[in-house]
Amino acid sequence: MSKENLRFDTIKIRGGYNSKEHNHSVSVPIYETAAFDLGSTERAGKLFSFSELGFIYSRLSNPTVEVLEKRVAALDGAAGDIALSSGMAAITYTLLNVAEDGGRILTTPYLYGGTLDGFKKLYPKFGIKIDKFEDFNNPEALAKQIKPDTKAIFVESISNPNAAVADIEKIAKVAHEYDIPLIVDNTLATPYLLNPIKYGADIVIYSATKALNGHGNVIAGIILESGKFNWENGKFPQFLEPYYTLRDPEGRARNFIEVFPDFPFITRIRLNYLNYFGAALSPFDAYLVLLGLETLSERIEKQLSNTKKIISYLQESDNVQWIKYPSLNDSPYKELSKKYLPKGAGSVFSFGLKGTDDEIDKFLNSIKLFSYHANIGDSRSLIVNSPKTTHSELTPEEKEFSHIESNTIRLSIGLEDAEDLIWDLEQAFEKTFSEQLQEVLK
Repeated sequence: MSKENLRFDTIKIRGGYNSKEHNHSVSVPIYETAAFDLGSTERAGKLFSFSELGFIYSRLSNPTVEVLEKRVAALDGAAGDIALSSGMAAITYTLLNVAEDGGRILTTPYLYGGTLDGFKKLYPKFGIKIDKFEDFNNPEALAKQIKPDTKAIFVESISNPNAAVADIEKIAKVAHEYDIPLIVDNTLATPYLLNPIKYGADIVIYSATKALNGHGNVIAGIILESGKFNWENGKFPQFLEPYYTLRDPEGRARNFIEVFPDFPFITRIRLNYLNYFGAALSPFDAYLVLLGLETLSERIEKQLSNTKKIISYLQESDNVQWIKYPSLNDSPYKELSKKYLPKGAGSVFSFGLKGTDDEIDKFLNSIKLFSYHANIGDSRSLIVNSPKTTHSELTPEEKEFSHIESNTIRLSIGLEDAEDLIWDLEQAFEKTFSEQLQEVLK
């Protein structure tokens, strides 16, 4: 395309794709193939020495998957992008790549339960220690938590389920003062609501399963690299390690920064972790994410509108103890929401149900329209009791540290009519508490 600086809605539909390179197909083709012909021994030599870039094997790269990678990279302003088979694979490969020789990851307790549980169970066995710090938006306090072997800071831009907002600009400044990267999981915000790279993030992660795809029909993950971090600063010797597979025409082994100076982090994941751990995204699943991505703006705008209406209803309900959503007047993240999320703070939030555990169960079992399952970002509206599902792996002490209160109900608002969703909550409240009142009166 000749026009520079295309706008968001144009990129989400056309970015990373030239139909002339794909038999003039209007829709991105699904290259459902395991491998690609090398053409000749001469071309094979160029491909395997990286003097010519092309497709060899779909575990490493695939044309359908590449369009997705280029499109999301364009939306986020990233230098490089890699798509994987899940969001958890994206987190895992990112942290292993940055702390491969051991070290520490400084993070917060405000994370998805699976991420927290993986931090506890998995990474210490690979020599990677996880330090959780609650006051993560306090630059001075955060800086004191960084140790000589800290390799990165990891945060969620909007946390799941409590919707805590990270002050990305301040956190990035602290990270860069200590020559370590800031890694931001931007799943809840998506690039439509927030571009973390703009505020200094070095690595951005998505579970594309969620709002990027938006239809609850695929599992996928994405890692993006800003291209601005200095991996030669002495803290990351793995990027300077010569590899024979990266040799030049004279046979001299080279490192990732020499061969891929603009995106060494992403390429190292592709050639090492994706290649040998194998969490490859299938071409068909990449196609599904591309389809969902085409309506990202429209979906989020409708979901934001629905979220606003449903929060307004819940604020007036006698059955609701509290609501956690960044842009509310009583939210400690209101000002950060204005700065980082001017379009809106997403469609995932939580509220506290006034009631016993039995009443919470009855409320959830009385829901008729919301889907009761553990996904988020779907076109359907979803409801779940996070302490017993998405964060059930956490001990009572860990839940307290992460501020996961026992009466937490998480909502992910979809595309239905807001009035119908409000009706569903209303009838569930009525069934739960009116019957209880009748029992008391008896």
